[in-house]
Amino acid sequence: MIGYVCIGTNDPVRAAKFYDPVLAVLGAKRTWETERYIGWGSSAEHTSVLLIKPLDGKAASAGNGSMVSFAADSKATVDAIYNKALALGAKDEGPPGARSEDFYAAYFRDPEGNKLAAYYSPP
Repeated sequence: MIGYVCIGTNDPVRAAKFYDPVLAVLGAKRTWETERYIGWGSSAEHTSVLLIKPLDGKAASAGNGSMVSFAADSKATVDAIYNKALALGAKDEGPPGARSEDFYAAYFRDPEGNKLAAYYSPP
């Protein structure tokens, strides 16, 4: 099981202007913050997404073939995340829609090029 996900950034403060409102659609809020990290989660005790400046001091770059996917509670939430992300400068990688009978998803890249997705799959 995944405990948390780190997303590389060259400017956490600037990147947070994208992630604050996008993750708020899922009910996440900032749970942790330092000069190098900003974290979001569902509670103060649970950080699940971290923006981080790389430890090696080199520039962050989007991973080829890497993607972080956020679970949504409905198709409407997938739509809301996608629309919020695009309004904040994300690039479309696949609009909201059914990918199979029981999987609804949308794909986009944050302003630094990291590939993200939002999905809904009924229980």
